[in-house]
Amino acid sequence: MLCPSFLTPTLFFCCLASVCTRSFAQQANAADDTTPRIEINVNRVLVPVVVRDKQGHADDGLKKEDFQVFDNDKPRAVSAFTLEQRGITEGTTAAGNTTTGAQSAVSSNVAQPGAQRFILFLFDDLHLSPEDLVRVRNAGAEALDGALATSDIGAVLSLSGNTNSGLTRDHARLHQAIMSLQTRNTFRPDPRACPNITYYQAVQIENEHSHDGPAFQDAFKQVIDCNPGIDPKYQQNMAENEVLNATNRSLNLGRQDAQMTYTNLSAFVRTAATLPGQRMLIFISPGVLPIEQESMTFESRMMDLAAQSNVPVSVLDARGLYTAELDASQHSPSLIGGSVQQQSDYRRTSMLVAENAMGALADGTGGTFFHNSNDLGAGFKALTEAPETLYVLELSLDNVKPDGKYHRLNVKVDRDGVEVHARHGYSMPKPEKNKK
Repeated sequence: MLCPSFLTPTLFFCCLASVCTRSFAQQANAADDTTPRIEINVNRVLVPVVVRDKQGHADDGLKKEDFQVFDNDKPRAVSAFTLEQRGITEGTTAAGNTTTGAQSAVSSNVAQPGAQRFILFLFDDLHLSPEDLVRVRNAGAEALDGALATSDIGAVLSLSGNTNSGLTRDHARLHQAIMSLQTRNTFRPDPRACPNITYYQAVQIENEHSHDGPAFQDAFKQVIDCNPGIDPKYQQNMAENEVLNATNRSLNLGRQDAQMTYTNLSAFVRTAATLPGQRMLIFISPGVLPIEQESMTFESRMMDLAAQSNVPVSVLDARGLYTAELDASQHSPSLIGGSVQQQSDYRRTSMLVAENAMGALADGTGGTFFHNSNDLGAGFKALTEAPETLYVLELSLDNVKPDGKYHRLNVKVDRDGVEVHARHGYSMPKPEKNKK
């Protein structure tokens, strides 16, 4: 059966995986409401922590009193503590227990008892460049057989929802889905535009609050350089308005992009949470930029959802060992003179921010981050081997002011020679005003 392309990622995934019981008419009506809904328990924040020894093995001998948590550099008490062992479990239900409708549907769909793990490979077709997509497609297709155990059930998905293999043990079906992946340019600006203002530079311009700042002046120079008919002395207002218009366009695209990314990620996490037994989501991406408060809030809520649902999100940096320098395809007519260096600086910084965001996503959900390596095949295999021990610290938010600000977290362990991977922070959103 083919699924309608207008369905949201959750409904589209449910359709092919046969885990939804509602009719398509009901699903279509639900899909008409495109307002993102990412729920959060505002009374607590969960902090997944993985502690590894010098050999890279997860440490399973820690207790609550071994952890210290700092919130914006101030000590915070751990209100609850959980140790999770991710050993191999059977997918069958014990006698006398009642399975949910979703679990029954999944079990009948795969038609094989004893499912050990559900591994969802989620490819970021909204941000992958055509060159990176070719590399991850080839690496993923080649590494698939070695990455999945015989009893594993996998799915190949795309962030846009356009690719979905359904849940299957059929490696040929997974291969076919991987090779069918295509890039989507939904919120990607034209790099040949003049002026060429990226989302990162647009945020810098907005934060400068002045036309004299370096980000605005760089964009202003671009406008003048690629519009020789504009006199910068007598038509300054015209050039400045062109900068502001381009900045607003880039800001709108970047904000929609971040919102769509975290909303869709949340939809896949929510769907994965309905699967029985162990489940993990492997996100293959070049990164996204949560650089404004709204996008940081979306990111924080998605991490809360993943932690509460026990769905670790591991991340593979699809760029491998990347270069931050602009290549020929990224040079627009506006990048002449000093603009090339300025744009290279912005590109370098934004790529580092994207890398840090991917690491934060993995650490914040109890997953693993594979990066700084061109051996993407090894990355696929490594990420299917989730840390066998995960600590989850709970922090009460009862005394935290809902001021809409981002709180930096720092987790320390009273143990020498260990490496700590933990959630980097969270957003405490302001309470929504009641609409009359």
